[in-house]
Amino acid sequence: MKEFKKIGVLTSGGDAPGMNAAVRSVVLSALAKGVEVVGIYKGYTGLISGEVKEFSAADVRHIIDDSGTHLYSDRCLDFKTPEGMAKALNTCKELGIDGIVAIGGDGTFRGATDLSIHGIPTIGIPGTIDNDITSTDYTIGFDTALNTTMKLMDNLRDTCESHARCDVIEVMGRNAGWIALEAGIASGAVAIAIGEVDFDADAAIERIKNLKEKGHRSFIVAISETFGAEFSEAFAKRVQDETGVETKFARLAHTVRGGSPTLRDRLTASKMGKYAVDLLLDGKSDLVVCEKGGELCTTEIKFALIVDRMFKNTLKEGDLDKFTPEEVELMRNICAKKQAAFDDLMNTAIILAQN
Repeated sequence: MKEFKKIGVLTSGGDAPGMNAAVRSVVLSALAKGVEVVGIYKGYTGLISGEVKEFSAADVRHIIDDSGTHLYSDRCLDFKTPEGMAKALNTCKELGIDGIVAIGGDGTFRGATDLSIHGIPTIGIPGTIDNDITSTDYTIGFDTALNTTMKLMDNLRDTCESHARCDVIEVMGRNAGWIALEAGIASGAVAIAIGEVDFDADAAIERIKNLKEKGHRSFIVAISETFGAEFSEAFAKRVQDETGVETKFARLAHTVRGGSPTLRDRLTASKMGKYAVDLLLDGKSDLVVCEKGGELCTTEIKFALIVDRMFKNTLKEGDLDKFTPEEVELMRNICAKKQAAFDDLMNTAIILAQN
């Protein structure tokens, strides 16, 4: 088994509350086992340029409640090139980095599996507010983003009630509707539009009309950014024109990314960080840490990437060729379960919005 003397940790892709807690956990867990840790700044860009810092416990001890990422983030196109990979591998060789923990989303995992293939053992930790890594039930940052979104929706509801208005609110979630769906339910939205479930705009309009006749003064409509601003603004205009309810459009945008991480995100990040270090030092590689049924487990990164494409309908020709029929069937079952969860929550949202 390979002996680890020094490992690196990086964050990549969109920042998420709880990333710093995960970094802290990685550092403290590794140091407790006598392994040095270097923080790699700006994701894979920093690995190419050698922008790193050796971390002591004091460097990370009090960052658990900080949002964003102290290691910064970047989307590194150079890392996808042979030249960029060669530079990254040279950095690892020169600095004596024996393995890496990479925190982020699917783009981060693609980089992690490339490192593993080239001889640098790497473990991925899912950190993204969208909760859009299909192989895991939960990603670091999601709970904080949900609570932030819910609070902002509640604030908008206050003024809607005062002035008898409707707010059509665009919520982050480029390829995933979890934030719009769950925060929408929690905030009593009259309608929710996400890419994973067909949206009946006519039914939503009728629902607002009926509730207005029953004496309701305020209405919230949550729309995932998947639909785009043009759709959301057009729907806001339609609500006003067809219901007579004054309607405003609001885009929450990147306000949802910030804020001190919630207990769940701090705890999950802490558990995943330690688990990732344990895996790495046990000789494991090319894995992503997942949470299934409340328990931590692992999935091969190549499997995680392809099941993600399957669920998002972005499979490319040949993507499934390297997997057994049993593995493909498992992917389909995972996707079916994920879709059933969306359908069930949407049905709940519609039922609760009737009266």
